[in-house]
Amino acid sequence: MEKVVPAHQSIFYRKQNLNMWYSKITTSLGDIPDFIAHYESELEDARRDVRVTGLMEKNIKELPGITEHRFNQLQEIEAVLNYLNIQLRKIRRRHFQKYLEGYARALTSRDAEKYVDGEDEVIDFETIINEVALLRNRWLGIMKGLDSKSWMSGHIVRLRTAGMEDIQV
Repeated sequence: MEKVVPAHQSIFYRKQNLNMWYSKITTSLGDIPDFIAHYESELEDARRDVRVTGLMEKNIKELPGITEHRFNQLQEIEAVLNYLNIQLRKIRRRHFQKYLEGYARALTSRDAEKYVDGEDEVIDFETIINEVALLRNRWLGIMKGLDSKSWMSGHIVRLRTAGMEDIQV
């Protein structure tokens, strides 16, 4: 009997969902909490991908596909982070212009920049960016783990090739 693959593990399902979040975020920033929640749950799945369990041959066989998928997810997080930084620059420019052109007394650029940094909208947006940056950094850790898994697996194969068949992880 053929093994049924859960939808969240199927390659078709994974490819279908790539870039879904970037499009949603560029359409509506209100989807950011759902985006973060989604990638937090994916992070838990990714941690399981980093573990070395079962047959070494199976781990080695699946590693390129897992790495490619997780790297694509990291790239989507990076794209959202870049988009948010672009939006922050637009918000900062708007407030900066407001202080330079509409303020009762003449301000230096440095004074206007300090006022812009204190705007609630700027602070809120920087907080969101910080949260997405933290998510990105956690995904970078997953990529580092997959890299280590690849290195370790390669060396175990070399040891087995050299005649140390009883090597265990």
